[in-house]
Amino acid sequence: MRDRHPLPGFGLSLGLGMAWLGVVVLLPLAALAVRAAGLGTRGWLHVIRDERVQAALTLSFAAAFVAALLAALVGALVAWVIVRYRYPGRRLLDALVDLPFALPTAVAGIALTAIYAPSGWVGKLLVAHGIKIAYATPGIVLALVFIGLPFVVRSLQPVLETLGREPEEAAASLGAGRFTTLRRVVLPELLPAWLTGFSLAFARGLGEYGSVIFIAGNLPYKTEIAPLLITIRLEEYDYDGAIAIAALLLVTSFLCLLAINLIPLLFGRGGRDG
Repeated sequence: MRDRHPLPGFGLSLGLGMAWLGVVVLLPLAALAVRAAGLGTRGWLHVIRDERVQAALTLSFAAAFVAALLAALVGALVAWVIVRYRYPGRRLLDALVDLPFALPTAVAGIALTAIYAPSGWVGKLLVAHGIKIAYATPGIVLALVFIGLPFVVRSLQPVLETLGREPEEAAASLGAGRFTTLRRVVLPELLPAWLTGFSLAFARGLGEYGSVIFIAGNLPYKTEIAPLLITIRLEEYDYDGAIAIAALLLVTSFLCLLAINLIPLLFGRGGRDG
């Protein structure tokens, strides 16, 4: 008897899926790539050599990297607390992790600015000690940590749930200390998922716009991020400049996604070789 499936056959399903993917994702990206390739080497150098562009790209890459690293460290702790402990409010904490996904980024930016601005609840306390968060680089990093944290937590959480406590208990029964168990048993299992979460947070932070522009201050050469500069170039009718910056961010995000897909293969091969 032929198997019956609720969806149409493989060929039709694949065709419909690829057609939809092509219209929504591949076609716009291909148009951007073609337009960027048409700039030529001279056009690219003209855009990238601009000091304002260099400052914006440096800030975006540096802030995204630092924020992804902080999100990876804090996200690992949050995932551990959610999975390994039982306490009142655990489900609420688990639900709050997804809040940056559901919350409009502009709302997040306004909320962070209201709290950390010099007149905000926390900002005025920090300013009294000479610490400035809003309208400075720390504010940009803070906003990127906010939107990048869920990627790390959701990447690590299923791995921790699958791992369970048995490997740790076995290591303890063999006389291994807590640090040794963490270093030799837990971390090797979490490292692929941790790197995946870090890469996703970095790629997300690199292109973030809404939650950053309110808290950044948007000062050219100081707190102006690359996505904002793309918008400014479009408003100035400098389409070549906007396309060059957008293409650079696109290539970087693509490399991050490529690294994410290579991580399981690399660690799988390492495990087989071991």
